[in-house]
Amino acid sequence: QVQLVESGGGLVQAGGSLRLSCAASGRTSSTYAMGWFRQAPGKEREFVAAIGWSTSNTYYTDSVKGRFTISRDNAKNTVYLQMSSLNPEDTGVYYCAASRNPFFTFAAIQRVLQYNDWGQGTQVTVSS
Repeated sequence: QVQLVESGGGLVQAGGSLRLSCAASGRTSSTYAMGWFRQAPGKEREFVAAIGWSTSNTYYTDSVKGRFTISRDNAKNTVYLQMSSLNPEDTGVYYCAASRNPFFTFAAIQRVLQYNDWGQGTQVTVSS
């Protein structure tokens, strides 16, 4: 099992930036990928971005491409989500997740059920 702790959320004006961090501990050696999801009030949890734990492959949902960047520092067991040009539609609780399941398609890595371990979430609020 992997324990995940997110940080870096907050209130920001539209057009602003935030960087989220996710510190992982536990059995990180069995991790295939790390992902970020978000959930707005009254909506389902949705995929934002993911990165291979031992590769440099990154994956993004269309709405954040060119604005968000996912990265990792394996020495620190930490994954980051740099968010720029934020808009009110980006508001929600952002969750970090770890997957110990191999995946072979982009569709697979977007699925909530692909991931085994989740953090507690960090709130991001973008004001207009």
